[in-house]
Amino acid sequence: MTFLLQAIAWILDPTHWGGATGIGRALLQHLWYTALGVGLAALLAVPAGLFVGHTRRGRGLAVALTSGARAVPTLGLVTVLALWFGIGLTAPILAFIVLAVPSLLAGAYSACESVDDRVIDAARAQGMTEMQILRSVELPLGMPLLITGLRSATLQVVATAMLAAYVGNGGLGGYIFRGLKTGDYPLMLAGSLLVVLLAIILDLALLTLQRLADPQRRARADRTRRGPAQTATAEPSPTTPSGGTA
Repeated sequence: MTFLLQAIAWILDPTHWGGATGIGRALLQHLWYTALGVGLAALLAVPAGLFVGHTRRGRGLAVALTSGARAVPTLGLVTVLALWFGIGLTAPILAFIVLAVPSLLAGAYSACESVDDRVIDAARAQGMTEMQILRSVELPLGMPLLITGLRSATLQVVATAMLAAYVGNGGLGGYIFRGLKTGDYPLMLAGSLLVVLLAIILDLALLTLQRLADPQRRARADRTRRGPAQTATAEPSPTTPSGGTA
């Protein structure tokens, strides 16, 4: 309990937020590593997942790749890549990409597969091309599942981005490794708390985006907004004759 109070006090101390080793700079570095890892992984995984989901081809291979990638130990991968590429940002970013690809790939092909086949057939019957079906039917309807994959990938990477400090790239993990090296347990706990808070904030933001992108939720909201107005127009105006006998 004492360590927790000391860690909270360290975070709330304004003198620890500025400078080259301050919380503000470490937080931005951590966010940058997360965005870079997830963004590069999305460039690879989302198009591949949409192809698999739309064509229903290669699903077995995609599932095998995602399962295999999830089984890779991240710290071991960072160590191996650091030995291969040397100290720098390349090794941790490649590890984050490997970590984020499975969730993004699964979210992308699940988004297409979640659309009812009758809806796809109806779109083809109207003369839509395969690309139009993917862009105008499958992506809008499956967007919540796609964002679910993005949420999962982001949480995994933001929790693992502290390993960037393991090969000398800073970020919030720097406090954890510095505290481990010097035996400063409140500093280690402070670094961990900051990573947890950042993960919660990012998850809430993506959850809000996921709900806003849900077409069923938007349809219910539209019906709710139209409901009172339609009811009001359906009610007879006090000045309107009732049509009954006088």
